[in-house]
Amino acid sequence: MKTPVTFYSEGVKLDGDVYVPDDVRPREKRAGIVLCHGYTGVKDIYLPDNARALNKAGYVAMVFDYKGWGASDGPRTRLAPYSRVADVQAALTFLGTLPQVDPQRLGIYGTSYGGATVVWVGAVDPRVRCVVSVVGIGNGRRWMRSVRRPDEFHDLLARARQDRARRAVEGKSEFVAREEILLPDRQSAELGAAARRNNPNAVSAIPLEYVDDTLEFNPEWVVDKIAPRPLLFITTDDDRLVPPEESIEMYTRAGEPKKLVVLKGYGHYEVYKEPAFSEVMQATVAWYREHLPAKRA
Repeated sequence: MKTPVTFYSEGVKLDGDVYVPDDVRPREKRAGIVLCHGYTGVKDIYLPDNARALNKAGYVAMVFDYKGWGASDGPRTRLAPYSRVADVQAALTFLGTLPQVDPQRLGIYGTSYGGATVVWVGAVDPRVRCVVSVVGIGNGRRWMRSVRRPDEFHDLLARARQDRARRAVEGKSEFVAREEILLPDRQSAELGAAARRNNPNAVSAIPLEYVDDTLEFNPEWVVDKIAPRPLLFITTDDDRLVPPEESIEMYTRAGEPKKLVVLKGYGHYEVYKEPAFSEVMQATVAWYREHLPAKRA
């Protein structure tokens, strides 16, 4: 059952949905999972499928839009990675207040840039008992550089310097086409555009401040702080938008217990559709069941 909810992060009202399994009994409390979308995603793209899969496995799941995205209040379409961390922490707090949820058994799941966000949240928030990061980014500069030619990266940094001055002097960033910053490969462009096509909350332009925000947010710096809480990384061997080296590097730096799953033959956006989706959720549910059972024994 899906229930629309609102809650607050840093005084800003956010929009979300909570998915509760149909078999939850009165006064029963289940483990709860907060799901986090990516770079320019919104809660209604991809994540409802993940939430329903977690419901089938017995978990309460919550999706939401970050500040300024979807129906949430706040300055529009900013990346603001540290603010997103605060939003996830607020979502965890809110989820823990629900009568169907045990606040001592909370997990997080993030995909793409959300895979970076949940690593940071897991590192700084001890309430998180289990983390799953799917096709995530470990180092923003390395990622942005890896998908560009040298001259393209040079030009992007020059534009970012100019926009940094503009923000300081004028108080606003220049908006550019989404694809100028989130440089998609051919496969990602086609699949990502198809997913956004019929969603009114999908965006086609984002501020240039995304460049500085990305360069300065590196979850691999803190990934080792999650241990001894369990951490699962899922990536794909044919991801040309976020290369698998991002997850591999975070996995290498993480402490135990940890696991790395590399799916074979899939690209970045293919993790959201079959057959890769089932492989992602099979590994995810198995990890949660091992380390964060939906029901108390």
